[in-house]
Parts: sequence; structure tokens; C-alpha cells
Amino acid sequence: MWSRRTALLAPLALAACGFQPVYGPGGSGAALRNRVLVDAPEDRESFLLVRELEERLGRAAVPAYGLSLTIATTQEGLAIDPEGNTRRFNLLGAVDYALSDLATGQVVTSGRVENFTGYSATGTTVATLAAEEDAQERLMNILADQIVTRLITTGIS
Repeated sequence: MWSRRTALLAPLALAACGFQPVYGPGGSGAALRNRVLVDAPEDRESFLLVRELEERLGRAAVPAYGLSLTIATTQEGLAIDPEGNTRRFNLLGAVDYALSDLATGQVVTSGRVENFTGYSATGTTVATLAAEEDAQERLMNILADQIVTRLITTGIS
């Protein structure tokens, strides 16, 4: 059970182990804010991903870093009814990313994030298309969160 003394000493313990808030002064979250130029989108998926990334990182007026992205998505049928129609799909997505210092051209960090969303195809054609587009949007949102989390935890200052 936490006592008042433990609660007062917890911040000191975190500071002693090197904990630093990413959005605090000098944190890597603040170091990337409005300083990352994301590759221009080429299709709907990349537009959605770039939009989400710029929402989290801001648009760079004077960029210090460039973020290149390679998106791959696949669709997988899950639920098949007695007539042989697929009624549920998973949308699988992966993004390879690389953050480069624009002054030197050196890659600062790179990696791959993966996730999935699902949607139902039980309604009309229009409802199924809307569900698929919503699943794409949710997937790009999730992947953007993962990319930003990885970028701000790399310790860029």
C-alpha cells in the first residue's frame, strides 16, 4: 500500500533512474515538434497516415528531419457463411519508416510497425465499403501512434 512518504519519494526515484518526460523541457517529443518533414502522400492510405503523423508531430516550417514511409496492407477473410460469402475481414498493415537528419542525410532511426483492424461485410455494398474505409482510417491511426511512440522514445534531442 502506498503511504504518503512513498508517494513523495516516487518522483525522486524516477529522476534517479534517468526518467525524463518526453514532452518536458529538452524531451525528445519537444525536439521533434514541428521539425519533421513527412514524405508526401501518394494514395489514400498514405494520405491518412501522413495526416495522423502531422497531427501528432506538427507540420515543419523549417524541417530538421525527414520521415520516409513504406506502407503495405493486406486483407484477410475471417468469417464465411454457409453460402460461402466472407462476412468479416481483417485489414493487416505494416509501415517501414526511417527518420533522417536533413543536414547530414544520416538515418537517425528506422524500424517497422505492424497492426490490424477488422470490419464486417454483412450489410449492403455501400455499408461494406464504408466499413472498409473506416477500418483503413483506424489502422493508419494506430500505426501513426506506434511510429510517433518509437520516434519520441529514441532520445532525439
